[in-house]
Amino acid sequence: MKTVQLRKYKNSDWEYLSPKIELESPLVLVFGNRYDLEDESVYKSIKKLFKKAHIVFGSTSGNITANLVEDDCITITAIEFEKSKFEIETINLSETDSNSYDAGVELVNNLSHDDLKYIMVISDGSFVNGSELARGMNFAAKNEVLITGGLVADGDRFERTIVSYNENPKDGEIVAIGFYGESFEATSSVHGGWKPFGPERIVTKSKANILYELDNKPALDLYKRYLGDKSAQLPSAALLFPLGVKSDDDAQPYVRTVLNINEEYNAMIFAGDIPVNSKVQLMMTNVDRLVRSSEFAVKQALEYKKDKPQLAIMVSCIGRKLILDQRTIEEVQEAKGVLGNEITVSGFYSYGEIAPFEGENMCQLHNQTMAVTLISE
Repeated sequence: MKTVQLRKYKNSDWEYLSPKIELESPLVLVFGNRYDLEDESVYKSIKKLFKKAHIVFGSTSGNITANLVEDDCITITAIEFEKSKFEIETINLSETDSNSYDAGVELVNNLSHDDLKYIMVISDGSFVNGSELARGMNFAAKNEVLITGGLVADGDRFERTIVSYNENPKDGEIVAIGFYGESFEATSSVHGGWKPFGPERIVTKSKANILYELDNKPALDLYKRYLGDKSAQLPSAALLFPLGVKSDDDAQPYVRTVLNINEEYNAMIFAGDIPVNSKVQLMMTNVDRLVRSSEFAVKQALEYKKDKPQLAIMVSCIGRKLILDQRTIEEVQEAKGVLGNEITVSGFYSYGEIAPFEGENMCQLHNQTMAVTLISE
């Protein structure tokens, strides 16, 4: 495997972050600020750098490379596989009448399945229901293939997210990259660093990602009561206190972040589904726990790895970034400290992380976690 990394700030030239080497027909992952990716000249400039490249774009809430987390730039990670192959399929949510489950099924079905080892998904983060997308991909892959990735982001603006493959980025797009090869290997892990507190409550009324009632009482009222003075800062204050969700359909609890609130209906809008009859509990953390959780994720992914990883894909959450603030870089540095300096690191801050829990094949949508995928060939 050969890799090259570059960075570009607005009104500046491309800068190499690694030694410049020639790549024949690489997979090129392009992550960046949405405003920068909307510039149509960016795609043309990347095509000049990598003429035969397969270019995948995704807007972010921060780009991850090596020991850097940067917001106002574009980063490229170009990967040339020497023993493995990859195949790319796309679908737009508009093609499925906005049905994220069907989009996930169709994406995976369109990939070749012979010797399929791993699927990376880079998805729109504004219109796609990440829970349903993951469920559809799991169904089509028969829970036999590792699937990881994330929902792309738009800083802390939550206005518009864009994705594409070999064209200028656009709304509603989902990209799936299938990897093949006898020696290809990918492992993953996901950790959050959150712990529950307070009473456990039952979801008595919800619709997809909108929560209306807990224990037959307005959910927003209960949430405000626990937040106390911080309730005046909703919805931003909710990033400090997401919900832990336990569903009968899932073996392990997962974290859901509040994206917005609806005062008129006393409702809370989350980044993923909150099923009726599931049990929920408030979660809390601190900066040190968040930072350490990225280290735990890497160590756990390494436990399942037979060969030394050559590439690490890290997808973390905008909620974590807003909490960590100036210490955001520490969670990347903790992970890199375990991996060492020889491994290429690429990734982004997302609106949702897609990965399975430890010991499971079925991927899930996560919030407020660090998801790490280690790749080698």
